[in-house]
Parts: sequence; C-alpha cells; structure tokens
Amino acid sequence: MYKVVQDWIPKSVVTNKNRNKSWIYGYNQQYDVIIISKTGEIGDVVDIASLKIALPKEPKECLQRHSDKKKQYWERQELPKPLNRISSIFQWNEMPSDFKSRWVDYIEAEFDNRELGFWFMNNGKPTYITGAHYMYLQWTNIDVGYPEYREANRLLYIFWEACKADKRSFGMIYLKIRRSGFSFMSSSECVNTGTLVKDSRVGILSKTGADAKKMFTDKVVPINSRLPFFFKPIMDGMDKPKTELAYRVPASKITKKNMYDVEDDEIQGLDTTIDWKNTDDNSYDGEKLLLLVHDESGKWLKPNNILNNWRVTKTCLRLGSKIIGKCMMGSTSNALSKGGDNFKKLFYDSDITKRNANGQTKSGLYSLFIPMEWNMEGFIDRYGMPVLDNPIEPIEGVDGEYIDQSALNYWENEVESLRNDPDALNEYYRQFPRTESHAFRDESKQSLFNLTKIYQQIDYNDAMITEQYVTRGSFSWKNGIKDTQVIFSPDNRGRFYITWVPNKNLQNNYYTKHGVRYPGNEHIGAFGCDSYDISGTVGGVGSNGALHGLTKFSMEEAPSNEFFLEYIARPQTAEIFFEDVLMACVFYGMPILIENNKPRLLYHFKNRGYRGFAMNRPDKIFTKLSKTEKELGGIPNSSEDVKQAHAAAIESYIENFVGLRSDEDMSSMAFNRTLEDWAKFDISNRTKYDASISSGLAVMACQKHLYQPERKESRIMINFARYSNTGKTSQIIR
Repeated sequence: MYKVVQDWIPKSVVTNKNRNKSWIYGYNQQYDVIIISKTGEIGDVVDIASLKIALPKEPKECLQRHSDKKKQYWERQELPKPLNRISSIFQWNEMPSDFKSRWVDYIEAEFDNRELGFWFMNNGKPTYITGAHYMYLQWTNIDVGYPEYREANRLLYIFWEACKADKRSFGMIYLKIRRSGFSFMSSSECVNTGTLVKDSRVGILSKTGADAKKMFTDKVVPINSRLPFFFKPIMDGMDKPKTELAYRVPASKITKKNMYDVEDDEIQGLDTTIDWKNTDDNSYDGEKLLLLVHDESGKWLKPNNILNNWRVTKTCLRLGSKIIGKCMMGSTSNALSKGGDNFKKLFYDSDITKRNANGQTKSGLYSLFIPMEWNMEGFIDRYGMPVLDNPIEPIEGVDGEYIDQSALNYWENEVESLRNDPDALNEYYRQFPRTESHAFRDESKQSLFNLTKIYQQIDYNDAMITEQYVTRGSFSWKNGIKDTQVIFSPDNRGRFYITWVPNKNLQNNYYTKHGVRYPGNEHIGAFGCDSYDISGTVGGVGSNGALHGLTKFSMEEAPSNEFFLEYIARPQTAEIFFEDVLMACVFYGMPILIENNKPRLLYHFKNRGYRGFAMNRPDKIFTKLSKTEKELGGIPNSSEDVKQAHAAAIESYIENFVGLRSDEDMSSMAFNRTLEDWAKFDISNRTKYDASISSGLAVMACQKHLYQPERKESRIMINFARYSNTGKTSQIIR
C-alpha cells in the first residue's frame, strides 16, 4: 500500500530547512515531493500509489493517554458538557467572560487540529492523520454513530491532502471496495470545505440525480447539523434543506421600527453553498466550484457518460491554467458494459506515472486503488490495521468483536464457493477487488470466450512480479544499416513486450531464394498482425497497430504454444509501425499472417524483398488465390468464414493454453492487455479489438494445416468395350 522512502531528500537539507521552518505547503519541484505540512517542518517522505508525500514532522511529545501501548489507539473525545449546551455562536457571545476564557483554548486547539492535522499514539507508534481525517473521525456523525479509525482511510486522506496541495492536480479518482465509507468521507469533506471558506461553491454528483439528492439530504445535511457550534457558520434557509446548504446571513425584512437601527458589529456570513445536481453530461457546466464530489462514478448508465461529464466539469475547477478547485471522485465499478468501461478509461487516464509536459496526467486526476484486504469490514483490528494473516489467537477488532481468520482467507473461501458461477464470481470480484483487474471484471455472458480461464490467467499474472517475466524494449538494425541484422534492446519506453529471446543461432535466421528472403524458423512459430494504413486520423484517434508472436511445438530450445511477443501501439507514422513489424519478423526468423484489407504493410514487405515472410491465406490453395493475394499474401477480414475460423482459433487456444490446465498447473500467457481484449471481444464489431485480431491470426498461422482445403482426388475413367461372344458373331455390350 505505501512505504517510507528513505533519503528522498538529503538529511542535511531537511535539517536546515526544518530549523528555519521554511518548507512550503504544496508541490516542491526541486525534490519532486508534495509537502502536506503547514508548520514549515517535514518528517517522513512516504510513497502512496507512486506519489511522494512529505508528512509533518513528528512532535516531541505525541498525545499519549495510556503508558501501555496495547491500550494506545484512536479514541474520540466527547464534546465537553458545558459546550454541548451551546447551539450557536449567538449563545456563545452571550456567555460570561470567565466561561469563554475557560474554553477558548479548547476551541482554538480544535481549529488547529482541523488545520494542521493530529498526532496520536497507536499501538506504541506516533501516527499522523490529516485535518480532514480528524474532522471525519472526531466530528462526523454517520449512520452508525462516529466512524472507526482505519489505516486504509488514513492513507486515503493523506493522498487526498496531497492532491489538494499539488497545484498540478485536479483531485483524485479512488477505485474502492463496497462499504469502505467513501460516501460518508466525501460528505464530511463537503461540510469541512464548505464551512471553512468564503464565497465558494461545493457540488455533488452521483450515478443518478436521486442518489445525489439522497447523499445530500441523508449524509451532508445531518453531518452539518451535528457539528459543534464553533465549526458551524451562520445559515440561511431551513435546518434540513432539500437542495442547498447556504452559509450566509439571512436577509432581514425592513420595517418602520428597525429602519433606523444600526448594529454595532455587522454579522458576516461565508456566502458559501453546498448543493447537488441531476446526473447529466453537462452537470455544473459553466459554474465555478471549489470542491466537486463525484460519488458512484463507476456506475453511470447510458446515455450518461462519466468521461463526457468530467471533460465538462473539469473546466469548473480551473481558471485558465490555474486550478482553483478539486474533485473527490470514488466508486466501485459496474460491469464494463454498464458504465464501468468509461470509469476504467478515466481511472487509467489518471495514472500518476504518466504525465504530459505540463506535469499533469491525461485526466488531471490522480488514481488511487486500495485492495479489499486493507478495508474489509470485520477484519480491522483495534488499531485500525487489517488482519492479513490468520491469527494464532483471536484478535480484538475495532468494533469489539474478535477476529479468528484473515481477510484474505475469508475472501479466498468466498471465491472458491463461486468458482462454478462465473457471473456471481465476477460480481464478487468487482465489489471486493484485490487487484485493479478484479475491479474491472466484465460479465461472462457478454464474452465470446471462456472468461473463467481468462481471469484465472489475469489473476495469476497480477500475483507474479511481471518485470521478471516480461521485458519491454525496442528492435533496431545493427549499426543503423537496414536489411542486415536486427538487435533487441531493453527500453522502458519501447513498444515491444517479450517473454522469450531465441538463442544466437536462431536469431536473424532467414535465407534468400530467387532474390526473395524467407524465414528460417517457420517450424518454431509465427506472427499475426492487425495493421493500419493511415498515419494520422481525424481528431488524432485511431485504432492501434497490433503484432503478436506465438510458438508451436518444436524440438528447438523454445517454449511451446506460448505467446512470446506483444506489440499494441500507434507510432507517429505508419512507416515506423511497418518497420517495427519487419524487424520483429527478421529477428525471430518467423513468417507473419497479415490482414490484407489494409495492404500497405504487405507492400512494405514485398518492396523490401521479404515477400517470403508474408504468409498466404491458409484456407485456399495457391492456384485459387486472387492476383493480388498471389502478389502480396495476407488474409481478408471480410469473409464470414475467416471471421468464424479466427474466433474459433482464439477460443481453442484459450481452452488449451490459458488459465488453469488439467494438470493443475497455470499456463504461461503473460500479456494482460491481450487477455483483457479477449474478454471484451465482439465478433460482430471486431474493429475495436486490435490485440484479438492479431493474436488470433498468430494462432491461425501456427495452425495453418487445420485450414487447408481438402484436395479432391481426380479419377480418370477408362471405359473398355465389352463384347458378348454367344453365337457366331461377337456383339458389343452397350
């Protein structure tokens, strides 16, 4: 989940700047760290979801109510009874001076905790929570009383504080599990933000307008009404509004009696509002927001689209290049066909490790995923920590109940019981995901292929350290001289992902016949390719080029029936893509089966002298090929027979070589992008599934013998004349 990053900033720098209290809240470009401390001093630098965050410096004396560390945990403190009797700032103003003097330090300390955050001892360890988290734990009354302390929520709030502090960020998108408390936490943040600032607006959206209204009336309004008087601003309107919380001074009616009255101290309101909108692509269009809470954003159903809405509402949080507001977005994901696909795209567009030249992610948001075992109700101990291993003896939980098994053990038992019900299993995975791929599982009834096997393989891949099996890199001609030898170089920005490199004697193995080059390793494997012809498209969006390499069974030192190469990319020009494909084929010395409806790649092979690498369609004999097919090779994608054969090839491969095999071993298919493409593949609309097209062609290329037409034996009929020799003269038998 997170780790303390040692020596991210030189210790001497930390010491000097701490002495001068010169650290500034916000993003520090020099050390690429987000400082969430408001005291001028920093302590540990932590990594949460690839975001480097500098926490405040640990105080010399941390709040400690018990000397026994086992009794040290979060304990909410009740509002003192004398203050509990005060319901408004007006009552406070009427209290005697000695009463105010007695309690003013307590009130100021609460404002400090809200602003600076709070330290407490937790099982012997000094623990920091942000001011927003403190407000949630200490002053947010939810449906079950006051919330429990959870370590997962502490990390979420630290991440959220970093998003608020970072001038490059529009906020966060949180991929969560069910019953994690996000709706209450975001409602608490609405009230916390709305009661702090002047002349601002806080907005709420959910999967439907009814859900947004329910969140407002059932969560935001009660949280606001139960705040202690010193945090509650003057309000206009009803105590329990249905559409808007308005923190402003109510207008007074002017009468003959008060028209000459003048108040000595004019009361001022915040002029800040909290409201909700109906779910629509254009909700809040043209309005300026300080905070936008997006609840259940992974469940927007057609015709509404969370991607379209975010493109609109993002402009509500900015003035030109300056970000003036933040978005707090969180959800579990629906099935991909029910809104989950758009949320998935938005989540991956928010990858912190992929930024543009302005330092922002594609969406502007920062993505955060917390696995189910960290936040599963019933498996959080007294100190808010998840129970990840089966305890030797029962452990007291945060709710006072005892825990005798781990969250992981419970989850695995549930998964095992649903093995034979793919749709129920996928729904459980979406609600309680351990990985991001779990969260974005699709319904099995929507898939043409065996989703159980596909997801078994994805789960296995997620559990292993991918970098140990998959190498990212690039191919290039030796010394830059084309048509010589191809070499492979690992490169974190490369477009190729490979799991196997042939021995030196098999690399660049090809021969020349009549001036045409032919592959020398056709007995080991083959490639399949989904090409494109046009470098640029309208709007800059087009399908990717895709290339897959697959081995056959052979006596060489090579894996059998295993995909060893994946390429899914769209370089700046089509020519770069063509050369990438050619170099891969030459390096591995294998033939390639290419769709011929976009022939530029086939012409590239022919013109460069590599026509022998481009396979002919396997379902026809050479004499039956068209003139163009004889010239270039390739296979059409328009034929219904080819479409069915292509889908059947993928289906057969998945059944035999993906997921758990009959011998209880896991197969070796390391490319999750291809697996996920198979899971979504739609045979009636194949153009979107580049990885499926090319991988299926690779299977067909390796199994071309299955598609070859039967040769009919031509029989030559020779009829000899037969005669009847009865009588004196022979007679021909007709």
